[in-house]
Amino acid sequence: MEDRYKRGLKRLSEIDGEAGENVIKSLEAVAPDFARYLIEYPFGDIYSRPGLGLKEREIVTVASLAAMGNAVPQLKVHIEAALNVGVSRNELIEVFIQISVYAGFPAALNAIFAARDVFLHLDSEGRLEKSNYRLIYMIGSASVSAGHRPGLGGGKVDVISSD
Repeated sequence: MEDRYKRGLKRLSEIDGEAGENVIKSLEAVAPDFARYLIEYPFGDIYSRPGLGLKEREIVTVASLAAMGNAVPQLKVHIEAALNVGVSRNELIEVFIQISVYAGFPAALNAIFAARDVFLHLDSEGRLEKSNYRLIYMIGSASVSAGHRPGLGGGKVDVISSD
């Protein structure tokens, strides 16, 4: 049987690339055992199981992290990972719209804003496909509709909508 750690490193590299390696490196100085656990269990055991492909596993992961509502840094890593394994930007936005039904609008909004940050970062680096969703940048309060919203801070708001 292949070593869990080696299998996990290989899977981590496939999914997260440099971002995953950076997380592991940042943990090595402060919690090396936890870094090893992070490689062995999620990536060496769970992500390496048959039954779901990497794309489906990342969709489940981003939906779960988004629904938690308190794991934005990990959500951003896994949004990029999902894109790395073939999930489209549009599919990610649909996942977050879907979770609004069960996890609520605040969790969905936070996930959409996290996705926006990841998309903008990747776009600034010229990486990955563009979305069919249009981004309008936030300069004020959050709302789900565009333009000025008296009573909601009056600023231009962040909207992601389908073209």
